[in-house]
Amino acid sequence: MKYTHLPNTDIKVSKICLGSMTWGEQNTEAEGHAQLDYAISQGVNFIDTAELYSVPNARAETYGSTERIIGSWLKKTGKRDQVVIASKIAGPAEFTKHIRTGGFAKHELEDAVNKSLERLGTDYIDLYQLHWPERPTNFFGQLGYTPNDDDAWEDNFAQILEDLDGLIKTGKIRNVGLSNETPYGLSRYLEEARKGAPKMITVQNPYSLLNRKDEVGLTEIMHREEVGHLPYSPLGFGQLTGKYLDGYPPNARVTLFPNYARYHNENSFEATRRYKAIADTHGLSLTQMSLAYVNTRPFVTANIIGATSVEQLTENIGSIDVKLSEEVLNAIEEVHAAIPNPAP
Repeated sequence: MKYTHLPNTDIKVSKICLGSMTWGEQNTEAEGHAQLDYAISQGVNFIDTAELYSVPNARAETYGSTERIIGSWLKKTGKRDQVVIASKIAGPAEFTKHIRTGGFAKHELEDAVNKSLERLGTDYIDLYQLHWPERPTNFFGQLGYTPNDDDAWEDNFAQILEDLDGLIKTGKIRNVGLSNETPYGLSRYLEEARKGAPKMITVQNPYSLLNRKDEVGLTEIMHREEVGHLPYSPLGFGQLTGKYLDGYPPNARVTLFPNYARYHNENSFEATRRYKAIADTHGLSLTQMSLAYVNTRPFVTANIIGATSVEQLTENIGSIDVKLSEEVLNAIEEVHAAIPNPAP
């Protein structure tokens, strides 16, 4: 395993972060524990979760189930001091009304943190993230921002950071970060940090061979301001394993949850075919080539990989040892130039 640090901290994290969002929906508690056991045995020490999980089907019946599964594993193993835990507060949306009214008001943040701590069975969360912005903007598959004259959102970046700072001072959270955020949002939070507010140290956004939109604007800010990128969906919900190129296999995520077809448009399939041809030519698995590309991006702090089986997890974690040649990297860039960001 390779390691780095969460930016601006002394917290060492593995370059592979274990994503957990399917535990409690597609995976049982026992399967979640097995994934944790294997990942830890391979040197992974970074675990990402959220109060919203499990998904893909955010509903009252499974709300918080992933954190509870992690919590029961921590209780069973006593390994809290060996892992770094990241979690998130859900933002406002129709599909989060079973959680709370939504938003990042002080009482909402306190409620979310306290419930996550209880489910996890821990006294602190190492990295606490805002799962998506309160304001209407482009995220969850939207490439461009469309202005709306009826937008009633009011700038509250400073207040959110002040309330998060209160939770840091209690010791319940150690650091703060963002998810599904844009260059504007990150810039505004950083502006408040210069005035003395806590600094958002990471942004967790989708990033893969099918979605490199963060390279336009966001990654320069992150580089110059020392903010880390935590890519999620580095395999495009399994598209970049190639398993959907010949149909929809039973029990695959998009087969079970067709509403998660974000990476299944015509251009995404064509780009995937071309990337697979590169991998085949060079004796690589498409999965490991796709993950290795993300692992080696200079702005990436840790690559959040997810799996529904230990077999998949083994291949995903093994990508950390895959080195891509200049020939492979050049071929990847040729595909990206021809079909850029087919699945934002």
